[in-house]
Amino acid sequence: MKLLMIIVDTGCREELEVLLQREGVAGYTEIPNSHGVGSTGIRMGSGAHPKTSSVFFTVVEEGMVATLKERLCSYCDACDRHMKMIQWGVEEVV
Repeated sequence: MKLLMIIVDTGCREELEVLLQREGVAGYTEIPNSHGVGSTGIRMGSGAHPKTSSVFFTVVEEGMVATLKERLCSYCDACDRHMKMIQWGVEEVV
């Protein structure tokens, strides 16, 4: 099992939800309107820096990771939007 953290521009969150559903991801948790600074710039939800990110967490079978990563990267290239996916090994889900 793998724990995935996917960071996406908040404006793209609905598209990510559709992609996860199409790929058979059973569930996820979203932290909307996250603030931070990174390669896509300053995201503080303020007048000076109005953009925010959404952070999604999900646990999937290890065999799904490569396909999901490929589809996410393909989506990003096609739409010129930034998404980041980080993964960790999961020993047990209770």
